[in-house]
Amino acid sequence: MINATQQEEKEYLEQIKEQLTLAIRRVDGSVKQFSEELREKKEYIHEHQSGMDEADMVAAGQSINRMAFTGEAAVGRKRKLLKLGQSPYFGRLDFAATGREAAPVYIGIYSFFDELQRANLIYDWRAPISSMFYDFESGPASYTTPAGPVRGTIGLKRQYRIRDGRMEFLLDSDVNIQDDVLQRELAKSSDDKLKNIVATIQRDQNAVIRNESASVMVIQGVAGSGKTSIALHRIAFLLYRYRETIAAGDILIISPNKVFADYISNVLPELGEEYIPEMVMEELAADLLENRQPFQTFFEQVSALLEHHDAAFIERIRFKSSFDFLSQLNQYLLHIENSYLTFQDLRVGSTLVPKALIEQKFRGYHRVPLLKRFALVAQDVRDYVRHAAGRKLSGREKGTIGEAMNRMFRFQNVLDIYRDFYRWAGQPTLLKLGHNLKLEYADVFALIYLRIRLEGVSTYAHVKHLLIDEMQDYTPVQYAVLSRLFTCRKTILGDVSQTVNPYSASSAETIERVFPQADVVRLYRSYRSTMEITAFAQRITPNPHIIPLERHGPAPAVVGCGSPAEELDTLKRLLEAFRKSGNQSLGIICKTQHQAEQVHEALPAPDVHLLTDESSSFKEGVIITTAHLAKGLEFDEVVVPFASARTYQTEVDRSMLYVACTRAMHQLTLTHTGQPTGFLA
Repeated sequence: MINATQQEEKEYLEQIKEQLTLAIRRVDGSVKQFSEELREKKEYIHEHQSGMDEADMVAAGQSINRMAFTGEAAVGRKRKLLKLGQSPYFGRLDFAATGREAAPVYIGIYSFFDELQRANLIYDWRAPISSMFYDFESGPASYTTPAGPVRGTIGLKRQYRIRDGRMEFLLDSDVNIQDDVLQRELAKSSDDKLKNIVATIQRDQNAVIRNESASVMVIQGVAGSGKTSIALHRIAFLLYRYRETIAAGDILIISPNKVFADYISNVLPELGEEYIPEMVMEELAADLLENRQPFQTFFEQVSALLEHHDAAFIERIRFKSSFDFLSQLNQYLLHIENSYLTFQDLRVGSTLVPKALIEQKFRGYHRVPLLKRFALVAQDVRDYVRHAAGRKLSGREKGTIGEAMNRMFRFQNVLDIYRDFYRWAGQPTLLKLGHNLKLEYADVFALIYLRIRLEGVSTYAHVKHLLIDEMQDYTPVQYAVLSRLFTCRKTILGDVSQTVNPYSASSAETIERVFPQADVVRLYRSYRSTMEITAFAQRITPNPHIIPLERHGPAPAVVGCGSPAEELDTLKRLLEAFRKSGNQSLGIICKTQHQAEQVHEALPAPDVHLLTDESSSFKEGVIITTAHLAKGLEFDEVVVPFASARTYQTEVDRSMLYVACTRAMHQLTLTHTGQPTGFLA
């Protein structure tokens, strides 16, 4: 066996680092050469441009662009080689294809092909052969190539941790859930960014990541199942697999908020991919409404639910989050086309345009959105009149025709049509417009849906893959909008137990109904929290399917305090204990923004950061925030203050408490004044 002992492996690592150093030098030489050629080319053009014709200038410009592109590619190659120098590989398998001798396959974040040896020394984790590292134990194994399956035998599987070019440990292991490397990784402290998980991908996760056939993939994963990491690794795999037809700029991530977007921003660059565009739903809404319609944000909606129990507000949200609401919108669209159009004869000068002709022209455009048809019919009528009269039309006559077409329909804008929908549905009280016609959040995507159906929108045709996180927080109407805007492939993920607004939440069944063609994957194993924290969270929102990883830690503590002042003093002591613990991150997760601000005032320190709905970055250290903004994040320690019966009462409160507790990896503490919340019973 090649490199059988730890000492031989260390010597081989030094050889690989040496090869990488030589490759970096070659790239440096290439970059220097490209720079010199580019400078010479530019000087030549500058000196001779007076004698160059247009074709020469175009050819010279193209030559410069080619040189610049090649130089940029070389710089990108150097960046990858430098990263490989820090940690060249994390895994190895010795594979003997049928009829051949066994050969070691080293697996890293990137591939490394040594041009002098004409050999692949390191395989990218996304390469077909690397899939065996995740899918098979020692023994018979196979992987799929474009030419068909390759079968053989794995004789050895080995895992490494290499940091700063130094081998910290190696383990001969099989892929199983008690994997030593996985345990070591999970026991580490969390920092200010989500990490890549290429060294610890499990078999069920690998199947999701490498699924190439699903047009829509729905990932329902329990808290801590790694669903966001898996989805991002899936994007990285698809970019690798289809690199000829899809680029980073062709993908869009819809995130729950800007803080979460920043938190996950490190994963794809770590995996060798460029920055991928992302936006939150409110940005999408503002774009589609062309920033002309003020509206409540999702954060504001949830904050209103947490601060005031308004039965009418809840009723409006419930109705607009149902399939029945979407169905009624579709029925209304049929109704207005059948009932709100008035066709009449039109006289233009001496020419009579019969209403039957106008209606025929209008119905002929049935594939065109309703409000876009009037201009098309107006042009048809002008052509008809011009042909019948045998002359050009005056500006006044053209205007008369345009006005007549517009009078065919009762409404001129979508907001008036949306208002009329509630009158038609017999529920006018379910639409409540605020100051300056500000929409409630539950109305935003319903209005957008009508606008798409009535006016048409093709803004996002360039997106080739859409990633939607926190799927449970979107309603059928929102999914109907996304389906019409994005006809591309989709990866949709979330956890129905982690909704921040149960009145508007979508179940997994709801999402499957919206996307009947979807491949649905359910991930029940939770890797984030210790068994003690997972069991504690189960008391708040039971989930019989969750399977915690066998990793133990201190039992969560519920600390009762005699007064609000004593509770704030308790928080100060917990903060001091965290600073001495060696842990990297502490989340103090409150129910409301007001509470978070109160705690922030009581704990002034440079390393204590308050997250709000205006925040755009996630920082290491102590974070004070709300459960709504903490979704998707994780911390070494979590403190949930004000966990009293008075604070946590409603179903929204229960959801918030569950989300807050499931952010903790190693330690969880709840404090309260008075009676603790009944959700802990």
